[in-house]
Amino acid sequence: MTDERTSIDMRGTLSELTFPEVGEGSLVIDLGSRQTRAQPKDLFAVNKRKSWDKTVEARCDFTYKLSLTRRSDVDFISIWKKSVYGRTLTDIKGDPDMVTFFAESITPVISETLGYHLADGSWAVCTSPKRRHKEKNFATLISERIAASLGIPFYEDVALCHSKQRVNAVFELNNLPKESNIIVFDDFVTTGMTLAGMKKLLTKYKKNVVFYSCINNKL
Repeated sequence: MTDERTSIDMRGTLSELTFPEVGEGSLVIDLGSRQTRAQPKDLFAVNKRKSWDKTVEARCDFTYKLSLTRRSDVDFISIWKKSVYGRTLTDIKGDPDMVTFFAESITPVISETLGYHLADGSWAVCTSPKRRHKEKNFATLISERIAASLGIPFYEDVALCHSKQRVNAVFELNNLPKESNIIVFDDFVTTGMTLAGMKKLLTKYKKNVVFYSCINNKL
């Protein structure tokens, strides 16, 4: 049966959001230094993982800074920014308690920005391709929680990538969502190239795509 639900162009919705400009390439709403609840247990000493940055690893102190940023020709909404102090990204991604924390923090933002459109049955959630994991990774686990909270489908492994490199990586379609509107979630964004790859892939199949991340990994 042909799915006749139409795509919703979110450019108008996002354009109605007003954010004071604080710097080139980034629009930010500063809702104050709202610190998170007590830090979850630290599993880094038990679950050692490779650092993304081999020299000085990125950190996040979870100071709330809602921002709309354009990077690599993609607009994405995030709620935290990279910081000088705080937990390292390797530490964060190695702590299973952070999956729930990330999902519970970003889901209300998605719900508030997309509003009643989410209830029309034309929305789904996916994430970027797995690079180092054959099974579920951090972003996948968070995306599943987001979809469950919003009451919309989650599609795993929408895209595949045969390269571990993020820059100029080519994504291959693996599992195309039937819904017209796709929320692409990534746990943190640095260059934006991964989001650009997902945008190029999904818009090729006439999907309307909006992007959310928890950590904007640039100061």
